[in-house]
Amino acid sequence: MKYNILGNTGLKVSELCLGTMTFGGKGYWTAIGTLQQQPVDELIKRSLDAGINFIDTANVYSEGVSEQLTGQALKNLGIKRDSLVLATKVRGRMGDGPNQTGLTRKHILEQADESLKRLQTDYIDLYQIHGYDPLTPLEETLRALDDLVRSGKVRYIGCSNLAAWHIMKALGYSEQKGLAKFVSLQAYYTIAGRDLEREIVPLLTDQKVGLMVWSPLAGGLLSGKFTRENQSPEDSRRSTFDFPPINKERAFTIIDVMLPIALDKGVSVAQIALAWLLHQPVVSSIIIGAKKLEQLEDNLKAIDVKLTKEELEKLNDVSKLPAEYPGWMIDRQGADRKA
Repeated sequence: MKYNILGNTGLKVSELCLGTMTFGGKGYWTAIGTLQQQPVDELIKRSLDAGINFIDTANVYSEGVSEQLTGQALKNLGIKRDSLVLATKVRGRMGDGPNQTGLTRKHILEQADESLKRLQTDYIDLYQIHGYDPLTPLEETLRALDDLVRSGKVRYIGCSNLAAWHIMKALGYSEQKGLAKFVSLQAYYTIAGRDLEREIVPLLTDQKVGLMVWSPLAGGLLSGKFTRENQSPEDSRRSTFDFPPINKERAFTIIDVMLPIALDKGVSVAQIALAWLLHQPVVSSIIIGAKKLEQLEDNLKAIDVKLTKEELEKLNDVSKLPAEYPGWMIDRQGADRKA
């Protein structure tokens, strides 16, 4: 397991991060996973034994149950708190009231305390806003997050599912006002969904913001179970929960190139998809989740898959984004100014 610096910090996080969305199975999240305490303990133990030091959860996952199971597992396993980087999120609805959602000062401060209780810890290493709140001024959100950092309840702050202009506006405001800055973005990125590369990847590189990748297998579409001939395999999350949105015909064309590479190396298609991401310099950590120990074991092996220059070229060529303005004009005009 390799450890990468998270953004413009000195914090080292494992190149694979254990995601906990399959923990709990309450309400809306039943379609994702329904793991209870014993299998949760087993997945977390195996992840830590493999060298993972990074766990990501969220208050909304199974309406708080995922955080509860995660916190209890760490207690059951006797894990030293300072050996882990523990991340969670805030934004989603956590009750029926009008103020039990969003990124207001009220909701953020209340939910931080609730997450601390559920996780059975006195601090959160990385506290992330889970998305955009069009009703709350960005300044209010950032000052609330800064107060959490200053109080010691939170070590670093991050964001998720934001547009490039959202991120840059937040970084600029925090810089101007001397507030804690976002050190990471958690975003969807796969070999079959490279939209992030248009605006956000250049921003992250320029501003030294870390990237945590969610759904690196495109909701299971790149797991190896799905083919043109079998687009609804049994026991696959995407067969009942078709998310995130993706151009499936394009994805199957990419799988057609991934499959012979996987067969040649004696690994799974999923490992090739994860390995491709691990070869992208902008990626700090890839969030992997599992409902079964076998799935976790397969994903863990991706760190040992080395792609040759020729293999990367094949994968990049088949998955590259179509040219789009202003990107093609920027490339054209910048051709004579490359270092």
